[in-house]
Amino acid sequence: MKYSFFLDETGDHGLNYVDNNFPLFLLCGCLIREDHLKSIEKAINSFKQNYFKTEKVILHSRDIRKCEGAFQILFDLNIKEVFYRDLNLILKNEEFTIIGSGIDKNEHIKKYGKGAKDPYSLALSFVIERLVFYLDKTDKDSTIEILVEDRGKREDGMLLSHFNSTMDRGTYFVNSNRLKKKIVKFGFHSKKDNIVGLQIADLCAYPLARHILNPDEPYVPFQVIRHKIYCNEKGEYEGWGLKVFP
Repeated sequence: MKYSFFLDETGDHGLNYVDNNFPLFLLCGCLIREDHLKSIEKAINSFKQNYFKTEKVILHSRDIRKCEGAFQILFDLNIKEVFYRDLNLILKNEEFTIIGSGIDKNEHIKKYGKGAKDPYSLALSFVIERLVFYLDKTDKDSTIEILVEDRGKREDGMLLSHFNSTMDRGTYFVNSNRLKKKIVKFGFHSKKDNIVGLQIADLCAYPLARHILNPDEPYVPFQVIRHKIYCNEKGEYEGWGLKVFP
């Protein structure tokens, strides 16, 4: 069976500056099986047609929260209520698995100082490891295509270099041959490509980060997607589908 793994981020991965209101970098991946992807695309496109009369609107978490661009319709509280209800139903009912990793930049710098590694590279390694663990358990013969939203020529080049290095050397827990057998493609895509899977990852990234920063806060968007996070037999997702470092 073929899978697509859509990656999105929230927060700044740079270590030269830490925003104390949001001192976290998080990479969120949504793993979607080929047949399930068609169902999600159909549901999201129907949702867009219902609210915007077009499928061209890009679902972007920040724009939705800020009611910017096409999402100015959400200033109408009646529309906002049913919009979130319908969107949350899609996220709740469609089939996908979340694997994410958050890097606490303050703690990372405090612990490793000048030896602190790039949070994006760290998060990507953690996510790829868990992606392999999950599929080895659920679908051993599967293959994965990883899709990432582009961030600029320099940033994309650095990320691709780290990905290639990870594939060549493996990680602490997953060797190179195991990675190469499972991951068959890695590619960048523009936001304007309107890829539904990347939009799903974007919608899930901020709630994950918000939960890590304020775990006791009853944040509704996190509760909607909580059951999608890769977990162990006991239902525990911390360290499994949600790795926080250090």
